[in-house]
Amino acid sequence: MSLSSRDKRALSIMGLVAVVAALLQFAVLPSGSEPAAEVAGQSSAQLRQRVALLRQTAAALPVRESLLKQSNADLTDRERGIIQADTFAQAQAELVQTARRVGTASQLDVRSGDFGAPKLFGDYGLVYATVTFDCHIEQFLNFLADLTREPELIVPSEERITTTGNPKDKMMNVRMVLAGVVPKKLVQEKKGLGAF
Repeated sequence: MSLSSRDKRALSIMGLVAVVAALLQFAVLPSGSEPAAEVAGQSSAQLRQRVALLRQTAAALPVRESLLKQSNADLTDRERGIIQADTFAQAQAELVQTARRVGTASQLDVRSGDFGAPKLFGDYGLVYATVTFDCHIEQFLNFLADLTREPELIVPSEERITTTGNPKDKMMNVRMVLAGVVPKKLVQEKKGLGAF
């Protein structure tokens, strides 16, 4: 059985239509969310607009991926300051050790006091430690400046400053509650005991 030239031409046109339909189904339609009847009902201007929108989205993809990589790198860099410990008590001890090390650089005798209960802080946790020391105003300012240079994310959350002794000596007693950022899992470990 031989095919006429008309039949051959009809078969080639049907093959071309099948290729175009497959291309529309798999390349243009987003994961088969619209039936082929809706695409067939769209005008050629609407299809061109849709293809242009898909091209814009595809062109923006490398930019979005690079922004995501940059954001992940920034997050990793910032999370280096999280106090790493196995328990929140160890994190509090690390907080006090850092305060003592910074205080020694400013010639301060930093003493530790009580430890506050840890709290949730978004996707992280906060541990608290109270420190006390006697100092001059410049020593106090140096202590705060040096504390900000530490790689750990430690900030004063409360301060109580009182003057001591002779006012001409300008000595003061500082009681400061320091807060340090820890992984969230350290704060959640005692949740079942009703502590939080």
